[in-house]
Parts: sequence; structure tokens; C-alpha cells
Amino acid sequence: MSIEKLNKARVIGENVRIEFKRCGAGIESDTYETVCSFLNRFGGDIYLGVEDNGTVRGVSEKAAPDMVKNFINMVGNPDIISPTVYLEPNIFKYDGMTIIHIHIPVSPDVHTCKKVVFDRVGDSDVKVKGTNRIAEMYIRKHDIFTERRVYKYVTEDDLRLDMIPRLRQLALNRTPGHPWKEMGDIEILKSAGLYGEDKTTGDKGYNLAAVMLLGKDDVIRSVVPAYRTDALLRRVNHDRYDDRLIVQTNLIEGFDRLMGFAEKHLLDKFYLEGSARISLRDIISREILANTLIHREFTSSYVAKFVIEKNRMYTENANRAGSDDPIEPDDFEPNSKNPIVAAFFRNIGFADELGSGTRRLFKYVLLYSGTNPQMIDGDVFRTIVPLDDSYSFDANIGEPKIKTPNKTSKPQKEKERALIEVLIIEYVKANPKITQKEIIEASGKSKRAIQEGFAGLQAKGVLVREGSKMDGLWKIVREGGE
Repeated sequence: MSIEKLNKARVIGENVRIEFKRCGAGIESDTYETVCSFLNRFGGDIYLGVEDNGTVRGVSEKAAPDMVKNFINMVGNPDIISPTVYLEPNIFKYDGMTIIHIHIPVSPDVHTCKKVVFDRVGDSDVKVKGTNRIAEMYIRKHDIFTERRVYKYVTEDDLRLDMIPRLRQLALNRTPGHPWKEMGDIEILKSAGLYGEDKTTGDKGYNLAAVMLLGKDDVIRSVVPAYRTDALLRRVNHDRYDDRLIVQTNLIEGFDRLMGFAEKHLLDKFYLEGSARISLRDIISREILANTLIHREFTSSYVAKFVIEKNRMYTENANRAGSDDPIEPDDFEPNSKNPIVAAFFRNIGFADELGSGTRRLFKYVLLYSGTNPQMIDGDVFRTIVPLDDSYSFDANIGEPKIKTPNKTSKPQKEKERALIEVLIIEYVKANPKITQKEIIEASGKSKRAIQEGFAGLQAKGVLVREGSKMDGLWKIVREGGE
């Protein structure tokens, strides 16, 4: 994905959304001016290790991780970028050279770099000095993002400041040395963009993002009376529900409660990623629930839903649509509907870099269910995750029980065999030393299905075994089975 994007960027050249930086001895100081101008205009992509004319030089492979760490700290420092942002660069290889890619989303705020406002004009970062021009930037952004709507009568007493110590620790757990470590509670709120000024009215105060993230329940009901998320289990009673949870609290605690509902009613399958054993249920639930909380239109009266059924689970939420097309992981442009809320969730580790969550969801749903999810943009945004029908749950206690499989047709068996082969390839990519037994235990698939999958892949020349049975590893010779 990064290689394809860089190839396209090199053809297009530097413009209002693309910037190349050579970065010989480190990240150049004017990189942060470009970050500021992208935030203030349309967003964009910065490639470190590429000259202005598109020639790829690369950066030091050894220095790249420290460059990324330093960049994250710099854009999280209010003395450099204000309001601060959380951006997560991606390191990748291009023709053997190390490149760092930074995607910058459009922001609902007007940002400064070292107290100077920058705007993107063509392929240049331009200082903005006139108050009229700065006011125009505020007005333009105000019309796009309702999360930055200011409520001048909302005070600190209306917010759950008791949650700040936990949030500060979550940020430090994700990024040791995070700037929030040295900030006071109110300083954290302001640096995260939760306090602002409405340039159309001159009102200053906490915005809708602050209310949704940290507001007390009665304050949230007062500001957005229709806001709620309805979590339903419908495995037996399809007309009503087997279990229900209504969430009308702040987004942080709401996320925790919805994750608890998912843990109660979804089968947990484990996956060996390298030497780490991870919960597929938790990863998938985290992605779809964070997405429906972060990217929804909070002022809409449409009730958001999280529904678990026998053969699928899905989320729905009101949305400012960019299209009405299904989203594909390798062909979409990330678009944050609430950048302040999204950045806050990334800071505390409840979400990842914009766009990466979609790719993770497709990867792990395939491992969990044997098929791909659906993500459909529209006035109502929908995410649909198929569930493996070889398992069902007792509606009262939520315990899994194995179903006796029905007889399947030959085309269906061939489809299932193909999905098993894709599943095996994903496991081998993550850990070439993985054994068939480990895949059987982690995936929940039958011993016979996994053995037949390996045999089929070896017969097609897709997989080969190198080394001994005990100490060897699997090698993917080519993708697919043609």
C-alpha cells in the first residue's frame, strides 16, 4: 500500500497534498511547518527520504525508529504544534531503501507551528499573518466538524476530570515519555483541542468533543439529547432481543461497556502472531466499536447500534458520508469525521492511525470468521462482521457450544477449503515456524481441515517446508493457487 502510494506520489510530484523531505541527518525543522499547513488545509502525505524531484534516497534504517519516536513527541508538544496532534508514521522499504511515510488528516482546528499559522498553497507552506485570513480558516472548519462547536457555559465542573489520571497513564502505556506526563489536567484538555474559540461568534469554551469524551451524563443528555448506543444480542429472539445494553455515557466509559458486552457474547479465538498469543475477538471488537464511537455524527437523532446475531454482528451510526460505496482496505482514502475525538482515542491506545484500523479489521476478521467484513459508507455507516456458524451460544449464559455441521455441497466444500488455505497463509506470514497443531488450537478449525489445507497448498507449490520437522519453517513460494 505505501509503495503504491509513493509510486503515485512520485508521478504527481509535490502539490497541495504531497511533500517530499530528504532528511539526510534527521527530520528537518520545516517538516513541522508542513504538518501544520496540511492540518490547516486538506490534509496530506509526507515522505521522509525522498528529494523534492521525487528521487528516492532513503533514511538510515538504524535511525528510522528514533526519528519516528522523536516526530511523535514533537507533534505532541504544544510548543511545536498547537493544538497538539497524534500522528503515527509508517516505516517501509522501497527498492531496499528505508522510507518514512506520515499521513496527516485534515483537522477541525487551526494549528500553529511554533506560534505561527501555516497554510498550504500549491506545493509551499505559507505563513498566515492577517487576522481576516485566519478567521476565514476557522469559519471554513467550523462548517465541517460539529465536534468543535463551542459551548461557552460548559465548565470544568461539567467534565469528568477524575478520569484524567487513568487517561494520562493509558497515553504513557502507549507512548513512554508522552507529553501528557508533565501536563496538568486542564493543560491536557486544551492541548488535545477540547477547548477552543468560535471565530464566528467570539465564544470561547469547551467544545462538543470535550462533552462527548469527558462530559458527565446529565451534561451529555442536555447537549445531545438523542445520543445513545443500543447494544443488542439477537441469537434466539430475533424480533426483540436476548440481552440488551443502552449506553448514554461519555465515549471513554461507553467504549469500556460496549467491549464488555462483546466479551460476554462473542466466542474468543486466539491467534499466534509471532510468539505472541492475541485475542481475535478483542481486536475485532475494538476496531468496530472504536470506529462507531469516533466517526459518528453526534448531533444526529439516529440511534447507533451494535448488534450480535447468529451469523453476523454489525454496527450502525449516523454519518457525514463521503460516498455510499463499500470500503476496500487497499483502495480507500482515510477520512476522519471527528479528528479531535479520533486523536484522543489514538493517544490513549483505543484506536490506531487513521486507515490502519480498516486494514487490521480485514486481516483479523478473515482469521476469525474465514471471510471478509463489509464496511459501507453512507448517511448511515455500517460495518458487518460475519460470524463462524460452526459455533453457537446459549442465550442465557453466553457459553459456546459446537454445532454438528450439516452436509455441504461440493462447491461449498471447495469454497471452505479455499478459505482454510487463505487462513493458513495468514498464520504462516505472521509466524513461519508455526505448527499445524498451533493453527488448529488458535483458529478453532478441525484437525482434518488444517491438514488438508496444508496438503493442498504444498501440492500447488504455494507452501514449501524448509529444514527439519522440529526446527524448520514454512516458506510461501507464491500467493494463490493457480
